[in-house]
Amino acid sequence: MSVSRRSAWLVAVVGLAGIALSGVSQEVADFREVSYETSDGGMIFANLYGEGTHAVLLAHGAIFDKESWDPFARRLVAAGYQVLAIDFRGYGKSTAGRSRGALHEDILGGVDYLHEQGAERVSVIGASMGGGAAGDAAARADEGAIDRLILLAALPARSPRRMQGAKLFIVAGGDSVRSTVERQFRAARDPKELIVLPGSAHAQHIFRTGDAEALTGALLEWLAD
Repeated sequence: MSVSRRSAWLVAVVGLAGIALSGVSQEVADFREVSYETSDGGMIFANLYGEGTHAVLLAHGAIFDKESWDPFARRLVAAGYQVLAIDFRGYGKSTAGRSRGALHEDILGGVDYLHEQGAERVSVIGASMGGGAAGDAAARADEGAIDRLILLAALPARSPRRMQGAKLFIVAGGDSVRSTVERQFRAARDPKELIVLPGSAHAQHIFRTGDAEALTGALLEWLAD
């Protein structure tokens, strides 16, 4: 779908997504804290929600944590996905391994964990710092390990050309990282898509604006394709 056609679709999805949100119960969204070891010896703690053969890993931005994803994680559970919201090394109880700055290892470990738990498909959504880490992880992952990759106002990945999976880039039009996101989009291989939302909010901050439902609808639609 082109950016212009997608923009028209986003306007229509706002009301529909709002209706869906009202039906999400606390019981449906219950989670348990889990942990897994990374390949470099780190220990990552995460919130695991729901069940399903398609799992979604959520990777937070620099000023956020795994709990920041809770409202969106509930939406995903209501749509039938299993969800793993991670705390990067240095956040919460998560600890670094031998490579202190290797955030991509935290994502790769989470992807492996979800496959080991029985997920047939694993998609990754990364925001800002977490988006850069998600892009680096997708460039290093085994073929087929990551099904869909959503980069929300992501910091640049080191090797965007090598990123696997169907890729969705999302950024607000007034965000200062927009030009960087567009360069990464151009460098990435197909299949890929770019959505430019209204406003200037950065990454997860969009969930706190009037464009939250449009963003949520776009993410759900991309995962379901």
